Amino acid sequence: MNSYMTTPAIFLIGTLFDLYILAVLLRFLLQYFGGDFYNPISQFLIKATHPPLKVLRRFVPAIRRIDTASLVLVFALQIVEDFSIRLLAGQMIGIAPQVIFSISHLMELFIDIFIYSVFARALLSWFMPAGFDAASSILTSLTEPLLKTCRKFIPDMGGMDLSPLAALLLLQLAKMFILPPLHGLASLVS
Repeated sequence: MNSYMTTPAIFLIGTLFDLYILAVLLRFLLQYFGGDFYNPISQFLIKATHPPLKVLRRFVPAIRRIDTASLVLVFALQIVEDFSIRLLAGQMIGIAPQVIFSISHLMELFIDIFIYSVFARALLSWFMPAGFDAASSILTSLTEPLLKTCRKFIPDMGGMDLSPLAALLLLQLAKMFILPPLHGLASLVS
């Protein structure tokens, strides 16, 4: 494929795969953290991700509260996306580095979901302090376990909740400590 068509094709494949991977990962997280499945956003995620998960659940059982079928689907989609993009770009790497790069991308997305959720929840609390809507319900379900843990270590500051700031710092540190070793490992293996 010539370079004129390669860039739009890579963009389109990356965007479509990333959106679907995000939907499956959000469904997994909401299920794990006990999100409200009557919420319209949750209903959308369930309907969008149900067909492949229905098939996968026949072969991949859940382990306690962990929906392993969702994790298998997310991992498979990420590998297909990364492989397709590398193929279009004319880059070929071995299976082991491909798997490590895919794990790295998923770890980054997983952390980014929490970063953006904490940030969005903090912003919503400023503009709609007592409001309840579908988005704030989802954000609360995703972020409350992390913020609750941070609140245990942060002293009360006179009505100012600094747990979102602490959570954002911890999440950024997690990205800095987790992702570079994975990239280095993938480079070593290739």
